[in-house]
Amino acid sequence: MGMGASLVMLAVGAILALAVDWEMQGVNLDIVGLIMMVVGLIGVCSYVSIFKRRKMQAPPPAAPVVEQDHRYYE
Repeated sequence: MGMGASLVMLAVGAILALAVDWEMQGVNLDIVGLIMMVVGLIGVCSYVSIFKRRKMQAPPPAAPVVEQDHRYYE
């Protein structure tokens, strides 16, 4: 799940948990919203940790090797 999908899940979950007054038989929208918020937060955290690992810099290259040409001309 990418960053965008995680943020959408987080936003939709917050809307369901905090702003919706609907009553559905057999479904508690507050719990569904909280579950979506937790899943979105886990998605954001995992994406950030993976992105952080990918962004690590490679070690600086070693000093360049210079080969000298030892030709002797007569």
